[in-house]
Amino acid sequence: MRIIFMGTPDFSVPVLDTLVEAGHEIAAVYCQPPRPAGRGKKDRPTPVHARAEALGLPVRHPKSLRTDDAQHDFAELDADIAVVVAYGLILPQAVLDAPRHGCLNIHASLLPRWRGAAPIHRAIMAGDAETGICIMQMEAGLDTGPVLLRETTRIGPHETTGALHDRLSLMGADLIVRALGDLDNLIPEKQPEVGVTYAAKIDKSEALIDWSRPSVEVDRLIRGLSPFPGAWTSVAGERVKLLGSTLSDQSGPAGTALDDGFTIACGDGAVRITRAQRAGKGAQDADTFLRGMAVSAGTRLGD
Repeated sequence: MRIIFMGTPDFSVPVLDTLVEAGHEIAAVYCQPPRPAGRGKKDRPTPVHARAEALGLPVRHPKSLRTDDAQHDFAELDADIAVVVAYGLILPQAVLDAPRHGCLNIHASLLPRWRGAAPIHRAIMAGDAETGICIMQMEAGLDTGPVLLRETTRIGPHETTGALHDRLSLMGADLIVRALGDLDNLIPEKQPEVGVTYAAKIDKSEALIDWSRPSVEVDRLIRGLSPFPGAWTSVAGERVKLLGSTLSDQSGPAGTALDDGFTIACGDGAVRITRAQRAGKGAQDADTFLRGMAVSAGTRLGD
């Protein structure tokens, strides 16, 4: 099929690769414009932009699709379908209607649960046992369109958003190729009105760990915000991101290290930190981290 691909971050890259490998014609790749990044604050292309150029594909990065010129340019591509995955811009109705078979979205949740911007983070933070991928026919509402295909996967007890992100990205790539190959036979399934939840964009203010919360909630927060933005606490006055954890059956005063192995008491139970990161340094497994910054028994975190 002749496809317009629309995506921006790392999550979208395996989908683009798989569509190319499957033999589809990519008429153009749409992504967010380059933005200042790094120490020099020079404009840096997005992951999809970089990958598309490496593949020799034409790239477009309009700041908006609401102008007449942008919509005309989109329609002129004469596409069979558009595949959208974490693109980052709202598609006006004129864009949704331009391809012969409309626009399909790859969404990383089991719709109607976790419509919106941060479905992977929210699923882990909420303690969901499972999540998945939905291939959805796009319409004007926020992730409200009918679902053509869905696939479910369990969320591992120690899984972080980063690990689940990578698994779901590959699942989405596989599922969209299957959907395109059987498009004429797929029956759109209207989303139920019950069970709707919204995955609001993660606010950095959510990342500060409240050690008075139950250990189950603290563990979910740490894993749900790993690797970005990273749940954090203070250790001896220094801000430290905690990027991996497991539950522990130990207990003690909330926010106190219970041993020399990075087990921290919560309001109920405790968590053992498995991965952490000091400001200005790389993320490290707990054993390596503790060789450079001891967190001995009795240390108070968050003070």
